[in-house]
Amino acid sequence: MGETDTNNGTEWLAKLLSLQGLEVDVSGRQEGELGSDSASYWLTIDDATLSEDQVEALIGERGKVLDAIQYLASTILNIGAASDAQQAYTVELAGYRQRRQAELQEMADNAAAEAKETNREVEIKGLSSAERRQVHTLIKEHGGLETFSRGREPDRRLVVHVPGAESTEVAPEASPEATAEDA
Repeated sequence: MGETDTNNGTEWLAKLLSLQGLEVDVSGRQEGELGSDSASYWLTIDDATLSEDQVEALIGERGKVLDAIQYLASTILNIGAASDAQQAYTVELAGYRQRRQAELQEMADNAAAEAKETNREVEIKGLSSAERRQVHTLIKEHGGLETFSRGREPDRRLVVHVPGAESTEVAPEASPEATAEDA
């Protein structure tokens, strides 16, 4: 099943890009163990034949175009699949996802350290919903912390706090039941 998903993904993405007039190679590989929450199919666009402007256009401001392509891939390539058989797809171009992952890890580490040190809430702004989900997961690795999202798009923020610590802000949108699912 894994190889078929990767092949379907690479063929679909190559076709999408060719419809945009971009003839590029797309490679795919599975990351993580099949069936686990961390499993993902990475579809990598070969940027060797793309100009710098084309790469920038495909990534978009703060990765928004790449996020949209990735959302389409995950949605379209999972049509008709049972919910337990659906797969996550990650679209990579010019190392953007790897660089952004390192940035998110650093944000999570800094927020976790600050929350523990000050015993106060720490808000992280400017994340997409997918990035908020990633940071929720990264914060769990620190232990002893909870996260939830506060606010409404486009000003939705991820909040990191020590359970039982006093809140620095009371917001009607925030609730103890808020979890990564509502990111």
